[in-house]
Amino acid sequence: MTYRARLAAAAIAATAVAITVTGTVAALSIYQRQPAHSAPRDGLPLASSAASPHQPIRPATLRYVGVFERGAPKTYQPVRQFATVAGRKPNITVYYSAWGEPFRARFVTAAAQAGAVVLVHLEPRHQSMASIAAGQWDGYLHRFAAQVRRYGGQVILSFAPEPDGRWYPWGWHHTPAAEWIAAWRHVVTLFRDSGATNVTWLWDMSGVSNATGPVRDWWPGDEYVDWAGVDGYYFTRKDQYRNVIGKTVSDIREFASKPIMLSEVGIGPRAGKVAKMPGLFAGLRRDHLLGLIWFDVSQHRGLYHQDWRLEGHPAAVAAFQAGIATMPRRSPAVPTRRPGSARRRPGSARRRPGAATSR
Repeated sequence: MTYRARLAAAAIAATAVAITVTGTVAALSIYQRQPAHSAPRDGLPLASSAASPHQPIRPATLRYVGVFERGAPKTYQPVRQFATVAGRKPNITVYYSAWGEPFRARFVTAAAQAGAVVLVHLEPRHQSMASIAAGQWDGYLHRFAAQVRRYGGQVILSFAPEPDGRWYPWGWHHTPAAEWIAAWRHVVTLFRDSGATNVTWLWDMSGVSNATGPVRDWWPGDEYVDWAGVDGYYFTRKDQYRNVIGKTVSDIREFASKPIMLSEVGIGPRAGKVAKMPGLFAGLRRDHLLGLIWFDVSQHRGLYHQDWRLEGHPAAVAAFQAGIATMPRRSPAVPTRRPGSARRRPGSARRRPGAATSR
């Protein structure tokens, strides 16, 4: 074999080795990024050590039946009672946390013992997004993150929810979207750096109306979000899934591929609880949402604050149970991370039903 031939053969062999190594590395990389599901323990999902940093587990659709009840987080009893109404024990429940309040580990533990995960909405009503992004509230956030880390179980966190609406001080027409995004990223990064990797971050938006801005303006980026949430209420007979919830879901999916939860929903008596319930569950199935959280609160202050409760409305209870019966019963997986790494009526500026509710 000539010298040139030997050189050509050596070059071909080296190229083959490089291709093999590159292919192996790429395959391993793809394999490591695959979502992993872990088995539940006592009805509560476990963290997955196989999940890569910033790659959340993607649970199946229609796995969550949740509720917000008055009294949370002081007592878990109303959530237990809701199981009778729904025909199934909730596997998500909610409480709203005023800025400065500690993490309610007792309530979260009671939920875990009942087979549920808690969604905590952090509400900085008197703190600017700029001050949070600048680190002026890091002492409080570090304490909260440490409490969540010590708890150790799954927790879903939402920070400054529904910024696309104008009814909160951190929202549209009150705070620039860039400031809100900077604050969101700061909070998420602080929790992760503090080792609170048992948190699922829920980016929570409201529906589309003249009282809301484009949801895309508030998107902090894929690496800062695990799930997206949509809140929607049916106020009048004209309200349907497609205009209360579906439009926002479609808007989010134009720029994000995160799992979406119907994170707060209610159907008022003026809208027709019984008539609208089948369409609600049909929309959940059609849009492949993770599930829903019912806002089970009685309000009596006009069109935007109706009686959202199911209790006391037998036909509505039956319709809700019929919808729930179409959802699987298997325990869902909640995404975790490893260390390292209102709807409003058009033209209305009223706050969402929950915003004016004493939590």
